[in-house]
Amino acid sequence: MNAEPPTSRTVRGLAAGLLLAAGSLTAVTATTGPAQADTQICAQFGSATTPGGYVVQNNAWGTSAPQCVNQTGDGFQVTRADGSVPTNGAPKSYPSIFAGCHYTNCSPGTRLPKQIRTIGSVPSTIEFRYVGGAVYDAAYDIWLDPTPRKDGVNRTEIMIWLNRSGPIQPIGSKTGTASVAGRTWDVWRGSNGQNDVISYVAPSALTGLSFDVKHFVNGAVSQGLATPDWYLTSVQAGFEPWQNGAGLAVTKFSVGVN
Repeated sequence: MNAEPPTSRTVRGLAAGLLLAAGSLTAVTATTGPAQADTQICAQFGSATTPGGYVVQNNAWGTSAPQCVNQTGDGFQVTRADGSVPTNGAPKSYPSIFAGCHYTNCSPGTRLPKQIRTIGSVPSTIEFRYVGGAVYDAAYDIWLDPTPRKDGVNRTEIMIWLNRSGPIQPIGSKTGTASVAGRTWDVWRGSNGQNDVISYVAPSALTGLSFDVKHFVNGAVSQGLATPDWYLTSVQAGFEPWQNGAGLAVTKFSVGVN
């Protein structure tokens, strides 16, 4: 949940503080109901369980403007995304689907948190549907922590940007490129004032990806942002909109922990 021009890192740090405050509310306000088709979620931190055992969350942490998502199968669509925030600061929300635990909201039967050294692979597949007229990124958000925590902010955040639209960029600065999951990515590193962030950005838009999340986790370990004794706590995927966003959708999602 990190994007900013280099000139606004202080603003982004303050926004991260707001994320902490918003996140602390999630455990209180998020609700998880029985899986069903076309569940509409409009509560700021509302959520719903999917047939595959994932959690779809509205997660409008950075705005008080109305936002709604429809959970359908193991995916969702943003159906309302009012308001906008400056593109030199934090995004207004992170509507997403996840496996694992996010502020005590854990997907049913999850094997996460799990110690990195005990994980063989984390296969994941996603398919996105994009729309015009919006400023956003489409990204995975992967969280690592020294402890098997199920609440609060983790120590290291890995983002994988498959697409971005508008004048936005990841937090920090570009440090080089890396070959992961059979592709070359631009690598960005920084901190939002609460946790370290490493972002892998696709040079051109991808509408989907099938890959092993563990390869990106290994990359974070190799750069000193985690150790094999740390824990993978959640694998999330969705959108960070700054302006508009209605119509954006995740049409397919899966993740396993082997």
